[in-house]
Amino acid sequence: MTRLMRVLAASAAMVLTLITGCATEDAVSQGNEFTFVSPGGKTRLFYPPEERGRVTGLHGESLLKQGQEIRLSDFRGEVVVLNVWGSWCGPCRSEADDLQAVQDRLGDRGVQVLGINVRDDRSSAADFVRNYGITFPSIYDPSGRSMLALDGFPRSTVPATVVLDRKHRVAAIYLTEITEEGLLPKVRTVAGEQSSRQ
Repeated sequence: MTRLMRVLAASAAMVLTLITGCATEDAVSQGNEFTFVSPGGKTRLFYPPEERGRVTGLHGESLLKQGQEIRLSDFRGEVVVLNVWGSWCGPCRSEADDLQAVQDRLGDRGVQVLGINVRDDRSSAADFVRNYGITFPSIYDPSGRSMLALDGFPRSTVPATVVLDRKHRVAAIYLTEITEEGLLPKVRTVAGEQSSRQ
């Protein structure tokens, strides 16, 4: 019985090690490509440079310029603030001027806000952009197809904001409404990181 207990204890320790190893993996560490993993109730996630996963292949049709494609790669070497929004979303209306303020204040430092408009009517979304004086571009993505580039990201979470560093690796995720005061310092820090433009 004692030998059996030792074997069981060793097996339990091994399983615990494996589980702990999986639990400590963050959402972006696998293979240098971004993969979203459920954050266990957290709404703000931050990643140091060595733990960041890259987003590639994000593209879609421009909301305001039908037929024109917008690609993440258009913003090479820039910090990109992705914002998932819909004209039907109350918190999106609240944060629209905050996102515009980030663009206005940090645009000359190589920061680009890029909207991803989801589950929306194009006319309503275009009216939203005009009514709120939004100058940054948005991808029109009613089906959520463009969002597939954010592997595993919850497309039902609106609004959501993802800060990409100059290599387009995920530096921060906000699964909630943001404010200028909450977002600006993080974006400023990411923009100031030592990183050669690609």
